Amino acid sequence: MLVAAKVDSANPQRAAKIVNSHPGVSHNYLRTHDFNLWFTIATPPDSELGLNGTLELLQRLTGAESIRQLPTIVLFKINMNLEMEGGTPDLVKTVEAAPPRELEPQPYDDFDVAVIRALQGPMAVAERPYDAAAAAAGVSTEALIDHLEGMRERKLLRRVAAILYHRRAGFSANGMGVWKVPDGAILEVGGRMAAVRGISHCYQRPTYPDWPYSVFTMAHGRSKPECDAILDSIADMTGLHGDDRATLYSSTEYKKVRLHYFTPDYKEWELRHAG
Repeated sequence: MLVAAKVDSANPQRAAKIVNSHPGVSHNYLRTHDFNLWFTIATPPDSELGLNGTLELLQRLTGAESIRQLPTIVLFKINMNLEMEGGTPDLVKTVEAAPPRELEPQPYDDFDVAVIRALQGPMAVAERPYDAAAAAAGVSTEALIDHLEGMRERKLLRRVAAILYHRRAGFSANGMGVWKVPDGAILEVGGRMAAVRGISHCYQRPTYPDWPYSVFTMAHGRSKPECDAILDSIADMTGLHGDDRATLYSSTEYKKVRLHYFTPDYKEWELRHAG
């Protein structure tokens, strides 16, 4: 779940430290907006608090004025398609966009959990990188790879890939452009926004009285002006200017980790903070 919170702007570090203590928080950023703390959080299926209870507890602990859940309603795009050789004009070009993706929970069994536990986390750079995970799961390497292929087909596994640290590659700026798109136009407009090359993520999310923006776009560039140019091109393309849009920039990265699933840390956190 993506969560936006209004916390004390004079001391956001206090709230960030409390949020970071939860093992299901993978990303946590300070952004330039009244909703200034943005984080992603996961809770396990057997959580006694559940997602809603966990967020209610975090709101009490942090003293947040408002905390809003922003689940993905429609996923238009997740694709870091950086232009390494060209300039800003190449980032504002449109490319063919994939159709919106459905997001439905998928069933899993105890062996799936064992495989996830064995494989999660960094993989060693080795000639046979799956051998250690296969041994931990108690199967042959070939059987593990076959099972992973089945998990991919069942949409339990998205991919196994190297991580590109885009900031080290020169793309050190990112701006979250958010847009007030009329309900009846979201699918059409969201698809057009997702087709812009410099946009890595594009989603429809819910709105609230204090958060009116229904479509989110993440722009990546080598500088803030380059991100602005990408988002301005979307504004020109869609006619969404003025109060119909906002851009939130990250000013502090409080946490960025890969989650580990099915570990005891979650239950221990609940016992420690909820008693």
